[in-house]
Amino acid sequence: MIITREDIDQGDKIWRINIINSITGIKPGNLIGTKSDAGISNLAIISSVVHLGSNPPLIGFIMRPNHEVKRDTYKNIMENGYFTINHVNNRIIKQAHYTSAKFDEDISEFDTCELTEEYLNDFSAPFVKESKIKIGLKLTDTIDIKVNKTKLIIGEVVLIDIDKSFVSQEGGINLEKVSSIGISGLDSYYDLQFIDQFPYARVEETPNFGS
Repeated sequence: MIITREDIDQGDKIWRINIINSITGIKPGNLIGTKSDAGISNLAIISSVVHLGSNPPLIGFIMRPNHEVKRDTYKNIMENGYFTINHVNNRIIKQAHYTSAKFDEDISEFDTCELTEEYLNDFSAPFVKESKIKIGLKLTDTIDIKVNKTKLIIGEVVLIDIDKSFVSQEGGINLEKVSSIGISGLDSYYDLQFIDQFPYARVEETPNFGS
């Protein structure tokens, strides 16, 4: 099946969103935790979290346009400068999914979706207690992406909360043990399964693949 740009432009809105989201493959499922100046906590499920560098430790995510639809997550980050990233695991998929509903600004998704606020090391933004990997970040930059009016929100890692049994001596994390999940499209969730691990790739050590 060949899908042209014309097919994409003429397709139903939900079909278009799903297929363009899906063709990039499985993406990490995370909950972004923030708090407003009024003290209202907020949670939003995001599938666009990306590693941007290790020194300094930077992580970013894409924020959709906020000029037409209110974005409490963006507003809260701009007000307070801090946010959390919390891995979604297979025990909280349903609760995490429904944080995407457009609740009123004075309603916390923690309450409506039955997830637990947790505060660590006096960090001002809320973590998700049920999450097994929690990251606290300080806002360092926002980059406007002009072509579709989205924003890349960049944060510096301030703290990480993870059980040491999930972390290897080299710093690798076994996401299968953590039960972290992946997202495709708008509403499809996948388990992650460990397959194999290879050494750091060096030209002189490249194996003969039998071709």
